Amino acid sequence: MPLQTFRYAASGGGNVLLGFIIYVVSFKYIFLEKDFDFGFYAMKGHVAALAVSFFVTFPIGFFMSKYVVFSDSNMKGRIQLFRYFMIAMFNLALNYILLKTFVEVLKLYPVIAQVFTTVIVVVFSYLAQRNFSFRITEEEPTD
Repeated sequence: MPLQTFRYAASGGGNVLLGFIIYVVSFKYIFLEKDFDFGFYAMKGHVAALAVSFFVTFPIGFFMSKYVVFSDSNMKGRIQLFRYFMIAMFNLALNYILLKTFVEVLKLYPVIAQVFTTVIVVVFSYLAQRNFSFRITEEEPTD
């Protein structure tokens, strides 16, 4: 296994585990498996838990990717952050759509649905991060 793949699996796996723990704790103990009412908008408990998990794991995932997994990337940090953010937003949307489908259409228990959703999103995320956010660019000649 290439070192970069191992680092991605280890740091990404840790971040996914952290996100899953935050999701479960939020869903079961903060939102009590019920809808969360902001006063102007009500959110299903499983969606609110997804939001809490995202806000914690996004910055951790970026720093792990930048400094541990793809440390050989010579792309500017702000460009990496912007690209990482774009992919994270796509992943969040994909996660949201899959989670709502699994829970509200297929009637799976939200925690089980999140496990299935996570597997799908992780595969896409690795490919996108490796080939887009943190790809190694060829340096231009300095003539």
